[in-house]
Amino acid sequence: MSAYSESAPTRAEADALPGPTIIEFGTNWCGFCAAAQPHITQALQEVRARHPDLRHLKIEDGPGRPLGRSFKVKLWPTLIFMKDGTEVARVVRPDSPQPVSDAAEQIFS
Repeated sequence: MSAYSESAPTRAEADALPGPTIIEFGTNWCGFCAAAQPHITQALQEVRARHPDLRHLKIEDGPGRPLGRSFKVKLWPTLIFMKDGTEVARVVRPDSPQPVSDAAEQIFS
C-alpha cells in the first residue's frame, strides 16, 4: 500500500487539474483505508490498463486539513473522481473493486 501524502494541493490547484483525476482521502493508520486498498488497487489497475492517463492522488486527511474539508469528506477512505477539475463521482469505503471501477469509468464517458 502506498502511503497517503501529507502534502496536498490547494482546492484551487485541485480544481485546475486537467484530465481524469482521482483524489483519495484517508490516513496511513486507518483500518478502513487498509481494508479498502486491495479493492482500490485492483480497480485502478484495470482502469489504468484502458486509461493510462488517470491521475491518482492519495492525500492524508484529518482535522485542520483544508482540502478534505473543502470536499466535505466525513469518512475514510473517500475517493473523489474528477474530470477537468469537476467532481463527477464519489466512492466512500469501497468493499469491492466494482464501485471504484464504475465511478472511474464516469470520468471517461
